Amino acid sequence: MNIIETKNLHKTYKESEIEVHAVRGVDLSFEQGEFTAIVGPSGSGKTTLLNMIGGLDKPTEGEIIIDGINISTLKGSKLIDFRLRKIGFVFQAYNLIPVLTAKENVEFIMNLQKRPKKERIKRAEDLLKAVGLGDRMNARPSKLSGGQQQRVAVARALASKPMFILADEPTANLDSESTRNLLEIMETLNKEENITFIFSTHDTRVVNKARRIITIDDGKVLSDEKK
Repeated sequence: MNIIETKNLHKTYKESEIEVHAVRGVDLSFEQGEFTAIVGPSGSGKTTLLNMIGGLDKPTEGEIIIDGINISTLKGSKLIDFRLRKIGFVFQAYNLIPVLTAKENVEFIMNLQKRPKKERIKRAEDLLKAVGLGDRMNARPSKLSGGQQQRVAVARALASKPMFILADEPTANLDSESTRNLLEIMETLNKEENITFIFSTHDTRVVNKARRIITIDDGKVLSDEKK
């Protein structure tokens, strides 16, 4: 069963008088439990595509259907609420809140969901243990390595129990060991808990782990292959 579908998806930006066609007529579908890498050179449109699937950017034309809902028609608080309940994000720059501890960063999204305090604390602690940071729960981001910060970001993305997780270049700022640890954690979560991951990446280490590889260039899908 498809949890995500894009239909004739286009995104055009206007820069001065020039139109930039970032995404051109993309039709894709994703099933629950996928571990998929979207690859392509810089400027190919892969991050724009990911941002539209995540409801962070609106398509110029076309539809994005998630869990039976056309999110391209949602606006304001309805879109924010949908993202909060259905989609987890892992960004290249971690995007942790510097004044909060690792545990508080993971709790933050559940706070927005108005989950009970007891539930928030338990889930945050369980997730940080799952990503190997059980002993670093009370550390602020400045006291964590890049790899540790990205693992906190993964735990935070999982905290809301989303349908799927979008990861935009999640290993770009990490060394080899941190990348290997992070990918092992995400692969385990994918296999054992059937969590769907969709990556935008240049990293061959991510591509090698992926079970489906979608290649994009000039805003179009060039190939879509399953291993």
